[in-house]
Amino acid sequence: MTMVLRCRDLGMNCPKEIRAESEDELLKLAAEHAEKDHGLPATTIPPAIMAMVKAAIKNE
Repeated sequence: MTMVLRCRDLGMNCPKEIRAESEDELLKLAAEHAEKDHGLPATTIPPAIMAMVKAAIKNE
C-alpha cells in the first residue's frame, strides 16, 4: 500500500506530496525534502516535529 505525506498537511505553504511503500522510506524522502526545500537539517528534526510528520502520513 502506498503511503503519502503532504507538506500542506503540516501547515506548510508547499505543494510537495511524497509517496513511498514504507514509512521508513517516506520519512527518508521527507527529511531530504525538508532539508533541501525548507532548510531544516535532516539530522536535527526535533521529536515533536517527527511526531507531527508521522501523524500526517496517510495511506492511499
